[in-house]
Amino acid sequence: MIRCSLGEQTTAMNAPSRFNAERSLHTAGSAHTPTRRRFLQVSAAALSGIALSNCRRQLADVGAPSPGATATGGNTLNVYSWSGYFDDELLSNFTQQTGIRVVVDIFDSNETLLAKLQAGGGGAYSVIYPSDYMVQQMIELDMLSELDPSRLQGLDNLLPNFQNPVYDADNAHSVPATWGTTGLVYNAAQLNPVPQDWDYLWEASSALNRRMTLFNDVREVMGAVLKSLGYSYNSTDPAEIEAAYQRLVELKPAISSFTTDGWRDQLVTGDLVLAMGYSSDAIETMTESPDLQYLIPSSGSSLWTDTMAIPRNAPNPEAAYAWINFMLEPENAARAVERLNFATPNQAAIDLLSAEIKSNTNLFPPAAVLARCEGIAPVGEATELYDRYWTELTSA
Repeated sequence: MIRCSLGEQTTAMNAPSRFNAERSLHTAGSAHTPTRRRFLQVSAAALSGIALSNCRRQLADVGAPSPGATATGGNTLNVYSWSGYFDDELLSNFTQQTGIRVVVDIFDSNETLLAKLQAGGGGAYSVIYPSDYMVQQMIELDMLSELDPSRLQGLDNLLPNFQNPVYDADNAHSVPATWGTTGLVYNAAQLNPVPQDWDYLWEASSALNRRMTLFNDVREVMGAVLKSLGYSYNSTDPAEIEAAYQRLVELKPAISSFTTDGWRDQLVTGDLVLAMGYSSDAIETMTESPDLQYLIPSSGSSLWTDTMAIPRNAPNPEAAYAWINFMLEPENAARAVERLNFATPNQAAIDLLSAEIKSNTNLFPPAAVLARCEGIAPVGEATELYDRYWTELTSA
């Protein structure tokens, strides 16, 4: 297995967020598909085109120059994204359709994305994949281009709650690409009773001792504990945030590690019995063992949305619009769901999915379950408090 630590190529962040994950690059020969924010799947034939030194990939490099490409961007589209949203088939189909070659760079957290763009990296990418709350922050920083609706095809196929999201009214600066939940992945054969809510982590801490992991992500972990206390995932109340911190201090001796991606193999082998995980990672990991189950805690959890956006100084906006429209095509979106196991906000794409996929409640939870979940939102001045407590927790 070839691994390339993305943490080595990004600036260490003082403010880890929901997606501040450890990243590595899985290529041919890996034991299973990489994680949600899973890593680009690469065929053996594509390995020669991978620059492993900087985790950069050029997975679609065929076809003639696109007639719509700009002089600045040429026939290349540079994308900055979470891992797991691309594979050879998707990128090759786009290149064959448009003649535009795609180069994908991977980031491991919204803060890494933001720092890269603030350092001038925005001029290197024409499409970026910020999450919901980061879209809002980037709009406030005037970092995103306002989208021209007349150049987009298929926005009307989006589910109603994705057509006018609270983080970006009328999708003026972003187009929802995928969504999912955060929950607990556990070994049902080794736990009795099985978890129902976040409180289980404390109630069963003896059985879970050093055999459970939580994310390396301040907002997800603190948010989950806030939920367990009956508060909002996005609380800005100092007393509530401190209460969540103190509860984590109580739990920390039983935690094996704080990791966003590193739990999968250990859960399959039985070294772990429970892990905090993203829904798409959980779905993929569950294929490795019939004993593994995924749970959205009964008190609620986070509901995340990742989007496609065009930086204000994008070098090839023509190619960016071509990519967004390609991903809005129901057939393309549906095939990506089938192969990559993430939920699409595209109703026309959902209609093309098999009954088995549509009935997978881990992928598409019931409305009543989603009603108990929250999107992660900016917390303003409370960010400093979250970060201080997280540093104290993880460095102690």
